Amino acid sequence: MTLKTLIPKYARFPLLAALVLNCSVYWLTRPLTAGAVHYDLSTRLDSALPFVPAFIVIYVLAYIQWAVGYILIARDSEERCYRVLAGEMLTKLACCVIFLLLPTNMVRPEVTGTDIFSRLTALIYSLDTPDNLFPSIHCAESWLCFRGAIGAKKLGKGYKIGSLVFTLLVFASVLLVKQHLVADILPAILLAELGQVLAPALHLDRLLERVNGRVLKKVGGAV
Repeated sequence: MTLKTLIPKYARFPLLAALVLNCSVYWLTRPLTAGAVHYDLSTRLDSALPFVPAFIVIYVLAYIQWAVGYILIARDSEERCYRVLAGEMLTKLACCVIFLLLPTNMVRPEVTGTDIFSRLTALIYSLDTPDNLFPSIHCAESWLCFRGAIGAKKLGKGYKIGSLVFTLLVFASVLLVKQHLVADILPAILLAELGQVLAPALHLDRLLERVNGRVLKKVGGAV
């Protein structure tokens, strides 16, 4: 199976657009808030939770969950592709506004272990600064992969249950590897749900479909 057969033609631009928006919101907002006051939303519960480097495996595997999950959702049907991805992009725009208006950060523990999990955690820490935390994009993405799969006709019950279980493990992982705070999770879920409700209500899925149609025409005309 090639990439062209794996991802339907109608899904390529929406998936790419969602990826570009995700990276832009997460990375490009950081320079804009570099000089702003950042708030630490940590609580006693965050302090009480243990630091478990082994959960970094779940944290990293979440990226694979997103890639597989969104492709499977997009393959289910054009309608589902536009609806879920339009809602996903709306959620990201909401995250962008919050990142700019309420910059957050946290204090992460010093990684002193020398085992493979500790080393991987230290690597993630070096690549990802502890800001743009509220709401958690990590949690929002995993929740949307589960949420988008619920109504997919081509995905079985086993996959949907597995997606939910893995999503809950992702929630645990962001806390136990100290990449997020408890306060970051529920808002991520709520924004994800709000995006899925508002996207069709505002006809953003139809807008995405029209834009995608124009892109396909231009690409087709250029070939």
